[in-house]
Amino acid sequence: MTSVTPDSLTTGLRQVLDGRWADTRDSVRTLIAEHHLVPRTGVPLAQYRADMLDEMRAMVPLGFPAQGFADDDGRSNPGAAVTAIETLGYGDLSLMVKAGVQWGLFGGAIENLGTARHHDQFRQGLIDLDIVGCFAMTETGHGSDVQRLETTATYDAQAGEFVIDSPTASSRKDYIGGAAEHARWATVFAQLITAGPGEEPVSHGVHSLVVPIRDAAGDDLPGVTTSDCGYKGGLPGVDNGRLRFDQVRVPRTALLNRYAEVAADGTYSSPIESDSRRFFTMLGTLVRGRVTVGAAGGAAGRLALTLAVKYALTRRQFDGPGDDGELLLLDYRTHQRRLLPLVAKAYAFAIAQNDVTGELHDLQSDRNTEPDPDRMRRLETTAAAIKVGHTTLASAAAIEARTACGGAGYMAENRLPLIRDDLDVFTTFEGDNLVLTQLVAKHLLTAYAAEANDLDTAGWVRFVAGMARDVTLEKSGVRQAIQTILDSSTETIDDSDLSEPATALRLFHEREDHLVRTAAARLRRAQDDDGDAYEVFTQTQDHLIKAGQAHVERLALEAFVAAVAELPDSPVRDTLELVRNLFVYATLEDDLSWFLMHRFISVERAKAIRRGVNELCGRLRPVASSLVDAFGIPDVALDVPMLTGVSD
Repeated sequence: MTSVTPDSLTTGLRQVLDGRWADTRDSVRTLIAEHHLVPRTGVPLAQYRADMLDEMRAMVPLGFPAQGFADDDGRSNPGAAVTAIETLGYGDLSLMVKAGVQWGLFGGAIENLGTARHHDQFRQGLIDLDIVGCFAMTETGHGSDVQRLETTATYDAQAGEFVIDSPTASSRKDYIGGAAEHARWATVFAQLITAGPGEEPVSHGVHSLVVPIRDAAGDDLPGVTTSDCGYKGGLPGVDNGRLRFDQVRVPRTALLNRYAEVAADGTYSSPIESDSRRFFTMLGTLVRGRVTVGAAGGAAGRLALTLAVKYALTRRQFDGPGDDGELLLLDYRTHQRRLLPLVAKAYAFAIAQNDVTGELHDLQSDRNTEPDPDRMRRLETTAAAIKVGHTTLASAAAIEARTACGGAGYMAENRLPLIRDDLDVFTTFEGDNLVLTQLVAKHLLTAYAAEANDLDTAGWVRFVAGMARDVTLEKSGVRQAIQTILDSSTETIDDSDLSEPATALRLFHEREDHLVRTAAARLRRAQDDDGDAYEVFTQTQDHLIKAGQAHVERLALEAFVAAVAELPDSPVRDTLELVRNLFVYATLEDDLSWFLMHRFISVERAKAIRRGVNELCGRLRPVASSLVDAFGIPDVALDVPMLTGVSD
């Protein structure tokens, strides 16, 4: 590796990681530093929640909240809005979640599902926090299965009102951020039931309405019952609560009507005829929340890794050879293996996350034009995949960082247990990671086939089983730079170096392709044997999950390879190539049994992969500090006793 000063290396690496909205990241870093936004202990629940609301108010004049909403010309800056909330992950995740609920979920539903009448009524107020709301989707009985929500919104044509009701115990809105205390409004997702003149009532599926839930004094409105979830496993500054509705009436205009309208006489209309397609189109416009959760979770994971790596660069344990004294923790290969592969994966997913945020921005920054539906569908799948990979990694990194710091890591004053606990739910909300992985696999199997989008489980199994051709990777989903690298290499996997991008890409591609094709074959065989569709689906779920996981890792590798390929020859590029290679080797090592079992690699190559992880950890050890410094964690977030040596 070419010699370079640590500061210049850190600066160069940070430029790659910060991406298009580097200025936004720096502004939020300054906010974190000036307001000392770090997770705290010993603060009463009510006080913590009030403090987070105050911190949100301090964000308003900085302009971050407004960037996610269209101006008078229909333009917005969703990339900056997502990046701002992501960077709050370097501070206190309670603030990130509170801000995300208000401006990303509640505000995002009004912005993306509503029309001018809703924008005129709510937009400026929710930006300025004169209107505080919550996003009431999840119910006690249904979380991931949003189509089966039980809350109803029945139109009363005589009164010109919708009647919102929670007809069962399981239809209670649950775990809703903001519902316990601060929210005065809610975007309520409910089964929309209407009847035109002379017609019987019919349900048109899940729609969203803006419903007031409290008066100005904070008391429940008639028919609304709120309750407090109380203490949780983490995120003490978020007032999660529950909502029940008992025949609550709202005007007809409360319906967020971008994709559906109910006339005064109860006649229902929509530009999208299919209930299922309309539902997924509506959910697709809300993809920003999923992107933000993945991004902010990743930021918190990088914070945890930074704390652990910096501790390993100061903490000494056991005598070294000769008279060198005690060795630093990070001088031990076992400790390098605990942390540096996770750092490499954090780089890969941070870069992939930047790509997702950029695509979201390009598709949603101009409200005057409808985004290309195929690009939107690809974005939804990619956002789900990267959310899964990023939050799974972040949660694992926080756990490993905590244990890697021993007793110091268990002390709340050093914040790692708080970060771990706050991060835990990120693998569950905005889509359970296992369910999202399954959805990603479904997308792969149907190969973007439009006719499969509206199928239920039984129809989808029949569709895949009846496909005339093998299911392979959709080439339009492969970026041109990656395709060029693949096309330029003629070596086989067995004969080439895994440090070569083309070799790694081909191996990741072929694993995914094999899993997709064999999953389709299993579905086909089971269908040919007249198997029950749901039984067939259940029997192949493990295979689908594996295919989805392979896709997630392939996306991260492609993003990393493309980012490095754009850089000129430099010490920064040399370093990132080593980090990329460690990501490749560590990811292969994690799945070594599969590659061996399916004869994708030989036993000798498997041994070489293990040796490669060791070698790359050793080569990156001298720049470990620069690698984590490049994350740009504010000093205030690293001001903990195990690093400063000062304890209360």
